[in-house]
Amino acid sequence: MHFRCAVLILLCALLVLPAGAQAAQSADCGKSAIEHELEIRPPNEEPTPHLSLADAQDILNVPSVSLVIIDQEKLALVCAFGRDASPTTLYQAASLSKLVTAVTALRLVQQGHLDLDRDITTDLRSWHLPRSDLTKGHPVTLRGLLSMSGGIGVPGFTGYEPGDPLPNLNQILDGSPPAHSPPVRVEYVPGSRYTYSGGGYEIVQALIQDATGEDFASAAEALVLKPAGMTNSVFAQPLPPALLKDAAMGHHGDGDPLPGGSRLIPELAAGGLWSTPEDLALLLLDLAASYRAKANHLLTPAAARVMFARQNGGPDGLGGAISGSGQSLVLMKRGQNVGFESYLLIFPEAGKGMVVMTDSDTGTTLAEALIRRAAIVYRWPALGQLAD
Repeated sequence: MHFRCAVLILLCALLVLPAGAQAAQSADCGKSAIEHELEIRPPNEEPTPHLSLADAQDILNVPSVSLVIIDQEKLALVCAFGRDASPTTLYQAASLSKLVTAVTALRLVQQGHLDLDRDITTDLRSWHLPRSDLTKGHPVTLRGLLSMSGGIGVPGFTGYEPGDPLPNLNQILDGSPPAHSPPVRVEYVPGSRYTYSGGGYEIVQALIQDATGEDFASAAEALVLKPAGMTNSVFAQPLPPALLKDAAMGHHGDGDPLPGGSRLIPELAAGGLWSTPEDLALLLLDLAASYRAKANHLLTPAAARVMFARQNGGPDGLGGAISGSGQSLVLMKRGQNVGFESYLLIFPEAGKGMVVMTDSDTGTTLAEALIRRAAIVYRWPALGQLAD
């Protein structure tokens, strides 16, 4: 069956949204317990405890923060704080994009278009990974790419100023002009160790495009964004003019806005998603339900359990870091583009989690404080170190 036809059939059959979809701003925003008693821990500085959220934003120069709390397997709190912020304000998701990319790839694995353990050179047609002695007997696989254990380099991408020429995917992968990032290549034996690699996710982008015959943004929309009800999410760099009015403006740590509002991230699979905490929380709810074998919307329970399991001896599952077990099992992912920082996590067994998005280079500090506070207020299972 042609991919387009298969997608249309799947969309009709699978468009089942989790409870609480598209909730408005919660009535108790402004008086929730997580907005108080925050402890801010700036790098290399003494922590400042007992802060209100407004004071923390002021100290850290974070103009706006948008968040969603997941509790009892539903959206329990949907709030946005700060200048011109609402639950539908779009933020650069940065590396949270990788989770969406991983689900997109796993949908194609379920359909038989890709395979987690097949040599990716079998499936790549539009671009070819140069040969390497490091891959003899140790092929690069989709499982390795999604779990950051594929032997691929290039940790991340810094983006382009508005008006700069943007590279296409092959130029990104080969590090050729106008790309200013290094070429994406095998740098160690695949499967031998974990090394963070945004470059590996750009290879996944090529695999998805070759498997579907579609551009990555269209494939991700059809396979994940629409079925999950993520109506305020888009892989687009730059944003279409019609959406700019709904987008937050990124800021440096000193509070200065980024020229043009944001850098452009043509590396879509690794960091090019614009989204909202609510949309990402809907995805987390769907994945958690599949993990508990209570749903089969996007992933089968078997696929979800692979996603939530550490791979190749590293800290990551497929699309995020994994810690704990049982009720304490948690998937975590940090997002950091210039001017935008975010974090998400989900305890699939406990039905608890959180998504925080900010428009500042100091947003990680605020997000971690909010997460630690939410863990107390909502009685989360034990939460250790927050991983990338």
